[in-house]
Amino acid sequence: MTTYRSKPFYDFFKRTSDIVASGIILILISPILLGIAIALKLESPGAPVFYSSKRVGRNYLVFNFLKFRSMKPNSDQLLAKMQHLNQYDVQTAEAPKQVVETAPSGVMLFSDEGWIPEEKLLADARKAEEKPFMKITNDPRITKVGHFIRNTSMDELPQLINVLRGDMSLVGNRPLPVYEAEQLTTDEAVERFSAPAGITGYWQVTDRGKKGVSADSRKHLDVEYARRYSFFLDLWILVRTPMAALQSANV
Repeated sequence: MTTYRSKPFYDFFKRTSDIVASGIILILISPILLGIAIALKLESPGAPVFYSSKRVGRNYLVFNFLKFRSMKPNSDQLLAKMQHLNQYDVQTAEAPKQVVETAPSGVMLFSDEGWIPEEKLLADARKAEEKPFMKITNDPRITKVGHFIRNTSMDELPQLINVLRGDMSLVGNRPLPVYEAEQLTTDEAVERFSAPAGITGYWQVTDRGKKGVSADSRKHLDVEYARRYSFFLDLWILVRTPMAALQSANV
């Protein structure tokens, strides 16, 4: 099933603008890019300057998403231990799994960990569907240089390369990690993938940096952009982006 919503005239204008703008900006900010790269190397010798991960963009296309590395090496391995810090999770800790060695009376399902009540399994599935996004306040994995480039959004600058290559646009819905995109397959949520993926977008200039932002609010804004995106909406988002980039919350 395709989710691509064609706006041929504006899409052509948008792509042409992206090529010209990203090329010019990359040339102009090359000294800044070099300075950030040197700072990252001095802080973490031997660690890579760039962080690349698989992201899902428009029409569920997967590409290599580029950022300046803002976290400590091997930070991905620490993520599983930090689920309780998820800003989008209203509960502070996950309830213990009700696993037993033998199947008692009632409806039970067998997993790799043993027998689990069907109600518990369904509840966990609903929880995962309702909270697919991860966002951690004051993330301890972030380096000192990482905090600076994140709070000024300079860690996003390498995505101009993604724009130049056609993976993304300057304005659009943020491309999601594969594990998050896999959970957004309902009729309403899937509509967000009909819009271009972007460096900045509707959510970034409205809710980014606010504490207590729900995953449902983010999905709603993404879907709204997919339905409304146009030259004037993109221009409005670009004008508001510099102030939104200077966020005060460490998220």
